[in-house]
Order: sequence, then C-alpha cells, then structure tokens
Amino acid sequence: MRHRPERVPPAAMAAHYGVRVHLKTLTIKGFKSFASSTTLRLEPGITAVVGPNGSGKSNIVDALTWVMGEQGAKNLRGGSMADVIFAGAGSRPALGRAEVSLTIDNADGALPIDYTEVTITRTLFRGGGSEYQINGAVCRLLDVQELLSDTGLGRQMHVVVGQGRLDEVLTATPDDRRGFIEEAAGVLKHRKRKERALRKLESMAADLARVSDLAQELRRQLGPLARQAAVARRARAIQVEVRDATARLLADDVVQAQSLLEAGDEDKEALAKRRRSVEEAERVARARLSELAAVETTSAQRLARAGGVWEELTGVAQSLGALADVAGERIRLLAAAPTASHGTDPEELERRAEAAGREEAELLDAVETARTALSDATRVRTDAETAEKAADQELSAAQRRVSERRETIARAGGRVASARSRHEASLAALEQARSALEAAQDREERARAALAEAGGGDDSGQSPTGDVQDGSGTAGGTGAGTASGTSAEARVAADAAARAAAVHEEATRRLAEAREAVSAATDARREAASDRATWTARRDTLAMSLRSQDGTAALLQAGVEGLLGPLAEHISVERGWENAVAALLGVLAEAGLAVDAGAALAGLESARGQDVGAVRLVLASEPSMGVEHDADDEAVPAPVDGVLVARELVSVTRQEHGSLGRVLDRLLKDCWVVEDVETARALRATLPDAVVSTRSGDVLAPGWVAGAGRGSSSVLELSAAHEEAEAEAAAAAQAETSADAALEEARRGEEVARQALSEALTALRQADAEAARAAETMARLASAVHAATEETGRARRVLERAEAESVQRTAELAAATAALAEVEGESEPADGVDAAGDVGGHGPDRLERALERARQEREGAAEAAREARGAETDARLALRTAEERERSSRGRADSLRAAARREREQRAAAERAQQRRSAQLAVATHVRDQARAAAETARACVQQAADERATIEAERAEALAATNEVREEIDQLTKELGSLTDAAHREEVARAEQRMRLESLAERAMSELGLELEPLVEEYGPHMLVPEVVEEPDTAPGADVEPADDRTGDHTRARARQTGHPYVRSEQEKRLAKASRDLARLGKVNPLALEEHAALEQRHQFLAEQLADLKRSRDDLLSIVEEIDARVQEVFTQAYEDTARQFASVFDRLFPGGEGRLVLTDPDDMLTTGIEIEARPAGKRVKRLSLLSGGERSLAAVALLIAIFRARPSPFYVMDEVEAALDDTNLGRLLEIFTELRRSSQLIIITHQKRTMEVADALYGITMRDGVTKAVSQRLAQPDRGTAVTPDV
Repeated sequence: MRHRPERVPPAAMAAHYGVRVHLKTLTIKGFKSFASSTTLRLEPGITAVVGPNGSGKSNIVDALTWVMGEQGAKNLRGGSMADVIFAGAGSRPALGRAEVSLTIDNADGALPIDYTEVTITRTLFRGGGSEYQINGAVCRLLDVQELLSDTGLGRQMHVVVGQGRLDEVLTATPDDRRGFIEEAAGVLKHRKRKERALRKLESMAADLARVSDLAQELRRQLGPLARQAAVARRARAIQVEVRDATARLLADDVVQAQSLLEAGDEDKEALAKRRRSVEEAERVARARLSELAAVETTSAQRLARAGGVWEELTGVAQSLGALADVAGERIRLLAAAPTASHGTDPEELERRAEAAGREEAELLDAVETARTALSDATRVRTDAETAEKAADQELSAAQRRVSERRETIARAGGRVASARSRHEASLAALEQARSALEAAQDREERARAALAEAGGGDDSGQSPTGDVQDGSGTAGGTGAGTASGTSAEARVAADAAARAAAVHEEATRRLAEAREAVSAATDARREAASDRATWTARRDTLAMSLRSQDGTAALLQAGVEGLLGPLAEHISVERGWENAVAALLGVLAEAGLAVDAGAALAGLESARGQDVGAVRLVLASEPSMGVEHDADDEAVPAPVDGVLVARELVSVTRQEHGSLGRVLDRLLKDCWVVEDVETARALRATLPDAVVSTRSGDVLAPGWVAGAGRGSSSVLELSAAHEEAEAEAAAAAQAETSADAALEEARRGEEVARQALSEALTALRQADAEAARAAETMARLASAVHAATEETGRARRVLERAEAESVQRTAELAAATAALAEVEGESEPADGVDAAGDVGGHGPDRLERALERARQEREGAAEAAREARGAETDARLALRTAEERERSSRGRADSLRAAARREREQRAAAERAQQRRSAQLAVATHVRDQARAAAETARACVQQAADERATIEAERAEALAATNEVREEIDQLTKELGSLTDAAHREEVARAEQRMRLESLAERAMSELGLELEPLVEEYGPHMLVPEVVEEPDTAPGADVEPADDRTGDHTRARARQTGHPYVRSEQEKRLAKASRDLARLGKVNPLALEEHAALEQRHQFLAEQLADLKRSRDDLLSIVEEIDARVQEVFTQAYEDTARQFASVFDRLFPGGEGRLVLTDPDDMLTTGIEIEARPAGKRVKRLSLLSGGERSLAAVALLIAIFRARPSPFYVMDEVEAALDDTNLGRLLEIFTELRRSSQLIIITHQKRTMEVADALYGITMRDGVTKAVSQRLAQPDRGTAVTPDV
C-alpha cells in the first residue's frame, strides 16, 4: 500500500496556479444517471474525470451546463427537459425531481455579489415546475445569467466543450464564430442592452405614431369644435331670454292658480254651513223614525202573538173535529169487520197422513228390487264387452296379415312403376334434347346470316358442312366476326357525332366569351354606380355645407322677387384660390345676390318681417359705381414675384349680370393674393395700403390681420367643390347609363350564345344517340351469334347426357319387373293352420277366409254386447223411477200432520181477535162523543182571537203611515245633503287640480329654472317690471370663455344693463316664441362645446408635450444604441485581434510549419462581420477546413477554442473527450497548452487518454452499477507535481 500524502488545501492550490475565481463543488442528485446525491470537489488546476464508456461521465458536463441556465433539451442530449430526471434503473425507482448545485469560490469578488462563495442551485420537478436559487434564495434565470455574464459564462457556453462541440465549431457559420469571440469578450451584456433599447425603440415608434395621429386628429377636431363653441355661446344668450320669458309666464300661471285657490276657500265655508243645517234636520227626522219604528215593532210583536193564539186555537178545533171523525170511522169499521173462515178439519188431515206413510213403505221395497236387477244387467254387459274386445283383437290380427301381404306386393309394383316412369321420362328428355339441338343450330345459322348481312361478321365460326365446331373454335370465330369492322351506317353516325362535338365546343367557347363580357360589363356598371353614388353623396354633402347658418339662406328660399340666389353660384374663382378670395370678400362670400337696391331693400323688409336673423346681399347692378374701365388700361405690374391681382382670379359666370363685375372690382380693389405669409409680408412692405390674402386664407390688411384656421373651408371653395362633384356625378351617371347599355348588349350576346350552345348540344346528343344505336345494333347481332353458338354447345352436351340416362333407366325397369314377378309367384306353405283346421292351400285365399271368419265372430260379439247394454239401461231407468217416486212421497205424511196443527192454532187466534174488536168499539164510541163537545168550545175561542188580531192590525197600519211620512222627509234631506256633498267634492276637485297645477308648475320651475315658487313669484311675478336686456357681443371663436354654470349670475349681469316696462302676457309669449325660433334656427347645439373645446385644447397641448418627450426619448435611445455599437465594436475589435494573434500562435504550435489565421468577412463593418478560418498544415496548399483530414479538422477547432481561451481567459473550462481523435504527438502538443492554461483557469477534462490523466491535478473515477453512476476514487497531486495515489471513495 502506497503512502497517502497530506491533502493540499484548495486555497493553496489556487494561489499556486494563480487562479482566483474557480469551481469548488458540484452536487448532483436525481440528474440523469446520478440517482443518489453525489458531490464532486473540484480543485484548481486540471481535474480529470475518467471511467468506462456509458458510465455517465458526460452527464457531469450536462449537469454543469444545465445548472448555469441551459434551456435547450437537445443540447443536453434529450428529447424534452423532463429527460434529465432519473427515470429509474434496476431496483431503483424513478425520482420526482432533479437538482444540481454548483459552488463557486468568489474570494476576489469577481462575481457581482457580496459573498465569498456563491452556490447556484437549479431544481426541475417531473410535473413541469422548476426553480433557481442563489445561496438558497429563490431567483430567476435572468438573475443567474446576469451574475455570470461578466465572467465569460453566458448563454453560448463556449467554455463547455462537450461531445460534438468540435463539429459545431467546424460547421459553424462566420456569424456563429463571431458569437464565440463575443461570448468570451463579454459582449453579451452589451448585446442584451442593445436588444432592450431596440425593443423600446420599436414600441416607442408605435407610441410615437399613435400620439402623432392623436395630435393630428385633435387638431382636425379643434376647428369644428370652435365653431360649435361659438354657436353654444349664441345659444346660451338665447337661452337666457328663453329662461326669463319662461320664468315670467310660469310666475303668471302660479299667481292665477293661487287666486283661484283663495276664491275656492270662501265657497268651501258657505257650503260647510249649509251642510251642517241639513245634517241637523236629518238627525231629528231619524230620531222620529226610530220612535215610530219602535211602535211598529211593538205592534208587530202583539200581532204576532195574537196570530199565534188564533192559529193554535184553529188548529186545536180542527184536530178535535178530525179526532171525532176518526173515532166515527173506527166505529163503522169495527162494526163491519167480517167473521173469520175455517179450513179442513184437523182430524181429516191426520187420517190422510197415516195413508201416506203406508205408501212410502211400499215404494222403498220397489227401489230395492230395481237396484238388484241393475246389478245383474251390469254383470251381463261386462261379460259381453270382454267377448267383443277379444273378437276385435282377432279381427285386427287378420287384417294386419292381409295388409302386410298387400303392402309387399304394392311396394314391388311401385318400384316397377317408378322405373317405368323414369324410363319414359329419359326417352322424352332424349327426344327434347334432340329437338333443342336442332333449334339451336337453326338460330345460330339465322344469327350468323343477320350479322353477315349487317357487315359485322363472317362465316369463320361455321364449317362448310354446317356442323358446329367445338367451344374454342366458336369463341374465336365470334370475336373475329365482331372486331372485323363497322357498317357504313355506324361510320356515318360517328362522323356526324364528331362534327356535332366540334360545333358544341365552338358554342361553348362563344358562351364563355359572352359570360366574360357580361362580367366585365357588370363590373364596369358596378364601378360606375359606385362612382355616381360617391360623387352624388359628396355633392349632397357639399350642398348641405353650402347652406348658410344665418338668415340669408332662409331669405333666398322664401322666393322674394329680385333675389337671384347665393353669390357663390354666380361667380367663378380660379382653382386653388377659393379660400384666398373668400377671405378677401369676408362675410360677403356667403351673401346672396340681388338684382338691384330695390330688390335688396324688399328682401331686408321681408327678413325683418319673418325675423330670420342677419341678412347679407350683394347688388348685381349699382349705377353709382360708373362704367367699368378697360382691364388692360388699369393693369398694374406685380410689385413682388409670385403676387397675383385678386380681381383677375374672379369671373362672372352669367353674362346677364353685366354690372356685377364692377361690383366685384370695387369689393376686390387693391386686393392681392400670394402663396404664403412671407410673400404677403414682402408685398405689404412694398404696398402698405394693399390687402393681401394667402392661398390658405390668411389676410394682412392695413390695421387688421385675420387667420383662416386649420381644416376650415370657405364658401367659394365648397362651391367649387360642389360644382366639380356635380359635374363628376353627371359624368358618372352618363358612364353608368353607358355601362347599362353595354351590360344589356352583353346579356343579349350571352343569351344568343346560350341558345346556340343549346342547339349544338341538342345536335350533339342526337348524333351521339344515332351512333349509339348503330353500335348497339352491331353489338346486339354479335351477341346473338355468340349466344346461339353457346346454346348449340349446351344442347349437344344435354343430348349426350340424355342418351346415357336412357340406357341406365332401361336396365332399372328390367330389374324391377323381374322382382315383382318373383314376389307374386311365391307360395307360403309354412304359414300354419287356420282357425277351422284347414292346412295348406294358396296364401292369399287362406288369409281372406280367416279374415272373413274373424269379422263374423266380431259382429256376433258386438250384437250381444249391445243387447246387454240395452238391458242395463232399462234396469237403470227403472231404478231411477222408483227412487223418484219414493222421494216425492217421502214428506207427504209429515206435511199433512203440520197442516192439522196449524189449523187448530188459527181457530184459537180468531176467537181472541173477536174479543179485542168488541172492546175497541166501546172505546171509539166514548172518544167520538167527547171530541165533538170539545170542538164546539174551541170554535168559540177562535172567534175571540180573530177579533183581537183585527184591532192590533188597525193600530199597526196607523204607525206605518206615519213612518212613511218621516222617511219621505229623510229622503229629501238626504238628496239635499248629497247635492251639497257633490258641490263640495267638485270644489275640492277643482282645488286639487289647482294644487296639482301648482305642484306641476313648481316641478317645472325647479327642473327648468331651479327656483322655488316663492322666489319665482317674487322675482318674476306680474308685478315685476320686464327688463329690456341688451345682448352681449359674441366672443370670437377660440377665445377663452367661462362656462355658464351660474344661471343666477347671468341674470344678475343682464339685469345690471336693463330698463323695465310692465308685464304683458302676450308680449312675453311672443318673446318666448321668438327666442325659441332663434334657438331652433341655430340647429343642433352642443351644450358641452365650450367645455369640450377647452378640454380638447388642453389635451392637444398635453399630447404635444408627450410627443416632444417621446422624440427626446427616441433620440436618447438612439444615442444609447450608438454608444453600445461603439463599445461593442471596440471590445470585439480588441478581442478579435487578440484571438487572431493567439490563433496564429496556437496553430503554429499544434501544426509545426503550418499556417493558420482568422479572416474577417467584412472588415469595413466590425459590428456585423463574420469570421472565417484559414488553416494550411505543413506541406499542404489547401486552406479550407472542409479539405483537411478528420484529425486536422478537430485539431484546428481545438486551436480556435484555445486561442479564444488564451485571448479572453475564463474562470474554468470543461472539455469532454476533445483529444479522443488525436494521435500521440498531437496529444502531447495539446497537453502542453493545457498545462499552460491551468495557470490562469480551472480545467475539467473528461478523457480516456492516459497521458491526459498524468497531467491532471485531481482525478475522479466514474463507474455505473445497476444503471446508477457513482464516483469511486480520487487522486490528488502536490503543487510540485509529485505523484501519489489516494483512494477516496
């Protein structure tokens, strides 16, 4: 066992090699094949990882790449990111997550974090979740990338040279090779910064365009909104008038309603007083009615009692009379009751009963005698039936023997008959087959003759003798005959079909051309209609825009004589100068044209009478202006270039207005038009008295300046546009008419082509039908020949089968005939002896005789049985008769004895009933006498009760009459009270209506004026003077105006400049109507125009500021991008120069005597240039990498990577079997360079090369057991490179 030296601390090794930032530990758990937690302690210098193939060495490289932020599953040699989680192996189940932790020594503070050690942890869960941690704190992937960005570790991971990385370097594009150098030089963070700046620029460009569009849209909206604000100011002044007039009319209505309410209160008091007196009289009358009602009630009670007594006495008298009548009737009935009758004497009945008893005994003896006779008859019948059954059995046996003999003979005869019939059938089938063959041959000859006559066949299928050939010869002859040709008729039909097809194709082509023409004409008409609609809409819109908003338009529409219409319709301005001329004319541009001053004055009078508002008129004829001078004599040269005389741009469209030109001369005198304001200023400097207008409508005049504003159009410009739109609309209408005519012509052509196509199609179908019929005829004939040939062959085969079957059936008939003769001729000497003792004899005769004897014996037994059954039936009937007679006489003696007993009892009861009737007769006589005496007394009492009831009825009639009088009095009082109530109700309704009217007026005053009734009457009542308000002048458009929110303030300001006059309702109604008309004449008013205009101006100013800010931010970002480009160019240039120098040096070392260099693809653009590699080994002239051998290409790729490593060192490098393809010599050269690299960087090398292991400072052995990777050993080396092996599991 070797000596184990003391372990060298990592800090000492780092100080020895000059390495500052390095990897300390790598902990892997659940990542790929590392199922268990495995920690690798990485030392400064070179750490070699060795192990057999497939042990999981490259998984360490993947773990380092993954923990530093790799997002591509393919770069980790997997299909998806979930493949990095341990999937299970052997007995180890799959894990739910993978976790890798990397600890970096940051003692020198190279990483931008305040820790001497930095641990980066990445965890991936099988469910898809993942997380990153830096020193245990959860973070983002971006945080990890930014932490490692300045250390040479980034997204490209050029420091990790895994398997296949050399091929990527070799196959990389020039831009990819540039990325390797940028990654090593730390350009990535500048690229990210530039990308963020460019993304902000893109979003800012969209924001800038959006804000610019918004600002432009707001500028476009400000002009119309300013005009709306001016209209709103005018509307506000008119609304003040409407408010004042409305308030005074409402106050007048309120005063009138209140007056009506006060008058109604006085009427209410008078009605209440009269109502109280009537109610008192009604109360007295109702008290009298109550007294009379009480008297009537008492009388009714006495009358009810008297009537009850009378009714009771009457009922008693009637009851007593009825009782006497009933008693008399009872006496009569008892006296007339009949004497009871008696039946048969009881002694006679008892004698009859004794005689009936003796007769019953005799009948019982007769029943016993009949039962004995029945038993004897039954025994005889049983014996006879047994003999009959035996005879039947003997007869059945004889019949069975005869039947079997007959069945045997019949079976043999049947077989003979069947054989004879089959023989006859076979003969008939043979004859039929011969007939069928002859018929088939005849049909075949006729079919071949018909085919030959039609020209579609020959006689190749038939021999010269007429015999039919075999099947193969027949089929061949038929095919040859069918394909030999077609008839002349078929050829003619085919030619006609071809000609019809050509005509049909031509008609189809013409129809397609006609349809294209229709489509083109339809499109042209649609475009013409669209143009007409567009120009018509524009013309109508411009016509609406030309309508004046003042009273001029209303006056011109009134049809006043002498008014010729708008001035704009009678003059023409050169195109493009309409706004300039309109600005010079001012308000007269929208004026009307009058024939003369008289017509104008008449128009003014009409406008004043109609109260249409302001009116402006221009006179077409004005004698005071003198004769028009010659334009050539008054021509003045332009004092400044680009200046035009305004009058020269205007012409009169209608020559009948001869003096209108002089009017225009006066209006446009000393007026000039120029292109822009600068030219106008120059002209004003030359001609101070000149009035100058620019093309856009700005006017510079002595003492005043006017601006047209943005987006506004003058009346002249609108008129010119209207004329243009009208001309274009007329042209579009003409074009539409022409297009309609062309469309109609195209449709007629299409219809003609369609008819031609229909006729061609009909002809084609007829030609096709003729050709088809000819072809069908030929096919039918050929098919008939073929069918006849086939039928002949089938008939011959049937004839052969029929001949064979006839021979077979003849043999079967001979055999059956012989068998029948044998059965009929045989004798049966051994059948035994018959019943009579006869022996021998012929079989059939003996059986017949035995059968006849058995039949006679059976008939005799049957006759004896019938007689026995008849005797039994007679005996049974005699028994039944005796039993019935015995049952009928069985109870007669008892019934006679019971009848004698009942007769004795009835005679005793009749004697008792006679005694009861005598007693009842005496009682009824006494009751009748007493009831008659009591009835006389009751009738006297009834008369007394009737007299008392009549007296009470008279008293009650008097009380009822008095009650009716009182009720009539109450009814009259009630009617009067009702009329008073109705009057009070009407008064109350009227007062309620007045109160509701007051409430309605109060609601209207509150909703329309914001005033209560008392302030309304106090300030606007009829007693108040009506102010004469002086209208305030309109504020210029665009001026700042305070919103009219305080209506009371408006009223106060108006009242400060007023004088009053008494209130007259009709005047106020006219005033309100006039103000309403003025308000309606304004058209649609935007009440929020003032606020919207102010808000829109404020928003426009805000957007302008935002636009300026965005432009400044864009400039700042562009400067940042320029700075980044300059920095990237500087850093890349330096890195490239260093890398190129190192590449030449490293290539010279790896390829002694060779030449290698890096070449820029575009040296003039260091920001986008790519990098090409030129490599020429010693003794070769090729410089392209693709022409080198595999080892040379790998070594050239390694040279590029090492040049990058040496030009821009990184804290560590990971190399996975990069030297696998090198021979021993090149490996030694590469290891020398590795030895130099470990002085500034940490190297982790995965290798199978022994020499690479020898230069390593630490060695990890990796193995795999049951699909799980483990680290099994480690070797450490002293800084002086002494060797010592120390197992460390």
